[in-house]
Amino acid sequence: MKIAGCRKGFIVYIADFHIHSRFSRATSRDMHLDELAKWASYKGVHLLGSADFTHFQWYHELREKLSETDRQGIYTFGGTDFILTTEVCHIYEKKGKNRKIHNIIFISSLENAARLNRVLERYADLNSDGRPILHIDAKDLVRIVNDSDEKGFVVPAHIWTPHFSLFGSNSGFDAIEECFEEMSGEIFALETGLSSDPSMNWMVSALDRFAFISNSDAHSPSKIGREANVFDRPFSFGELRSILKYKNGNSFLYTVEYFPEEGKYHYDGHRNCDICLSPEESEKNGNICPVCGKKLTVGVLHRIRQLSDRKRGERHRYSIPFRKVLPLSQLMGLSMDKPADSIAVRNRLADVLRCAGSELNILLESPLDDLKGRIDDDLLYLIGRMRKGAIEIRPGYDGEFGKIGIPAEAGKGKDTQSLF
Repeated sequence: MKIAGCRKGFIVYIADFHIHSRFSRATSRDMHLDELAKWASYKGVHLLGSADFTHFQWYHELREKLSETDRQGIYTFGGTDFILTTEVCHIYEKKGKNRKIHNIIFISSLENAARLNRVLERYADLNSDGRPILHIDAKDLVRIVNDSDEKGFVVPAHIWTPHFSLFGSNSGFDAIEECFEEMSGEIFALETGLSSDPSMNWMVSALDRFAFISNSDAHSPSKIGREANVFDRPFSFGELRSILKYKNGNSFLYTVEYFPEEGKYHYDGHRNCDICLSPEESEKNGNICPVCGKKLTVGVLHRIRQLSDRKRGERHRYSIPFRKVLPLSQLMGLSMDKPADSIAVRNRLADVLRCAGSELNILLESPLDDLKGRIDDDLLYLIGRMRKGAIEIRPGYDGEFGKIGIPAEAGKGKDTQSLF
């Protein structure tokens, strides 16, 4: 995959560090290595997080099937590179409040992963779920990871999600230091999540020192790469650690982002009451649902505003750029007037990927003129609109994904009219 604006022939390296295996709850049975490698190729993703290495059965599958590369800490299977990562859930009490935090662990070898597992099994049934529940303080996890692997590190996951995250409105903290205390200096990267993008996170100057990474958190193979990280070249585990820790913008080129309005928790609301409110509307109602009178689920945008000290759009000096995309299946569903997960869309998607290249290359880099004849005109038009950001989005809230449409006055025909 080539990147526009760079020297001729420059090939990028795309990584999706946070996915799940079939051993995590609510995941597809197809989340096994053969399907993961196949879909990574379809999507144009070169490196995947292994997911769920704390699960005994999945760990042994990884150990049996992954092969080492000449880049320390990077493995390979089926033409796709893998790095050892897993998500864990913390549920514990701190300062009189019940906390629910998710973290991503990065480990530099299978041997060190086994060493870490032997410690973590003291605090959880690791085989009950690929994303185990640990009843320990998040700062203690950082210490345990450091003791198990001198190169290993922890990244707080989807940091703004209301229910299970570092800054979540329901159970999170207001500052990194409140959560990780004396171990705060060991945290150098944060995962922004589907409902926020870097520009929203730039509103909080206390986060300026952190590298923001974006990942799919995929529970099925087709979701791989819906958010991702773009680097200038392949790397070893140690090189990745250094790139993130020092925010090396020469190597870390940009992140691929969902339109955050489409995320499940962008706005405030009550799904059961069919109530979706902007932060301003929620504040006018005292954050109370106007239908049932109960407290609203305060979404990501509202929560960021609460902690912000900048206006949106103000970019600090060392920020990593980003680009927004919509999954090709959604654009195709809109062009065909069918659900994105329908059989018709899936079949058409497979045809397009066979003849036009990987999904991320189609969405981000391929000149539209080069795609003519290989992609339907209506879909080509929608890709162009997406690249310009010329779309409508009804924001997601309280677990409901947002709805995407194309402004009616800009459409070419009934198939590209607004969804609303």
